Amino acid sequence: MPFKKLRIEIMNRVGYILLVSGSRFNKLSITTIRELKRAFAQLEDDATAHAIVLSGYPGESFAAGADIGQMVHFSPHEALHFAELGQSLFDQIESCAKPVIAALNGITMGGGCDLSMSCDIRLASESLRIGHSGAKLGIITGFCGTHKLPQIVGKNLAREIFMTSEIYTAAEALRMELVDRVYHDNEFWQGVTAFAERIASHPLTALSAAKRLINAAEDIDLRSGCLLERETATHINVMQPLAPMI
Repeated sequence: MPFKKLRIEIMNRVGYILLVSGSRFNKLSITTIRELKRAFAQLEDDATAHAIVLSGYPGESFAAGADIGQMVHFSPHEALHFAELGQSLFDQIESCAKPVIAALNGITMGGGCDLSMSCDIRLASESLRIGHSGAKLGIITGFCGTHKLPQIVGKNLAREIFMTSEIYTAAEALRMELVDRVYHDNEFWQGVTAFAERIASHPLTALSAAKRLINAAEDIDLRSGCLLERETATHINVMQPLAPMI
């Protein structure tokens, strides 16, 4: 079944999911979220892709948030279903066996910010404008942003972001550690592809194990985490011959 809101490309062991809604701003509509779920499932099953990049490049936005035009017509039951749908997508991204990189090429607001936080690494262009404007609109995210954002930037900055509805630049997001790297606009996509291809050049078993163990560190105590790492390393290092150093 063809996609209406995105397209998929695979190059040099990197799978690219590119949001192309047909307008200036990519909105997280029900259709878009469902297509994203299908796209991630497809790339996770594709052995030729060792890493996944999610972006709105070359447009003006990564994702401009939930589709408010849809939301205003939701019944309570529909609103609950929409929140569940979004959370299921983000859980799918976090549990994906492959590293997922968010390439934030422009406006990243509300649900778009939540979407970026479900990815393992966030790379930004200088054009990035990121924030959560829900308070200004009289709404609150249902996509787990109030729990994930404090884990990334801390509670104090999370309060500021949610309660002021400010829009932050790439440099500000980098200082807050909301993004990991910032590229000049004219070097952005070249930097993203080089970064992703370097990750994708490594054996997928090691990448998957590292992702799983690092994510588990948020939920389990240190001793249990070390035991889990020891067992995982023993299994992988015995079964997987060492790759040559480059």
